[in-house]
Amino acid sequence: MDVLSPTSAKVEEARIRTVYAKRQGDELRYSWFSPGHLFLLQERERRLLALLKQHGFAQLDTKKILEIGCGTGYWLREFIKWGARPENVVGVDLLPDRVAEAKQLCPTAVTVQCGSAAQLAFFDATFDLVLQSTVFTSVLDSGMKQQIASEMLRIVKGDGLILWYDYHVDNPWNPDVRGVKKQEVYQLFPGCRIELQRVTLAPPLARWLAPRSWLTAHLLEKIPFLCTHYFGVLRKQK
Repeated sequence: MDVLSPTSAKVEEARIRTVYAKRQGDELRYSWFSPGHLFLLQERERRLLALLKQHGFAQLDTKKILEIGCGTGYWLREFIKWGARPENVVGVDLLPDRVAEAKQLCPTAVTVQCGSAAQLAFFDATFDLVLQSTVFTSVLDSGMKQQIASEMLRIVKGDGLILWYDYHVDNPWNPDVRGVKKQEVYQLFPGCRIELQRVTLAPPLARWLAPRSWLTAHLLEKIPFLCTHYFGVLRKQK
């Protein structure tokens, strides 16, 4: 197991801040008014709701929920839309500007903190649901990945769920991210029951195809080798 040193943590966190600062200006690509982006968002919503229902989490009003790497709070607001109480929803992000925007966009009862997912300021077994969405692919230091995974396991309840959504392929146009294969997920969360399914039609293809034929995009997303992400549930062994 790789060990994360304080120096390595600071270096990796500085790298991540620099990378995300370069991503400013992509608002049009991630607009709800972009058919391709809307297609991707709606597919993720369908998949996540199905997973929650399958695992007995259709009633969210009593669940305590944490998202690491919450960004501007999109998923936090989605959980509230699906029935979670704002006072039970928490987000953590490394970037102060994203935390500030999330606080503006989310209900005031939602807690959004600036901090590292590798050192979470919560007691053990605090949350029923812990979500990470495209966090691990943005972390290149293996020791930090392991530390984040360990923290997620520490703060999730024994009967809780860790929800995973992330790339399993590399992006040839973006050297700042690295796909996380199924084997690596098992290594990061040893001893867990892990269910992963391939989802998300390759975003460049979805963005090109959805404005032209929504039906074709919907049919192609059912072909696993055209899908670039894993969606899954991780549970502690009882």
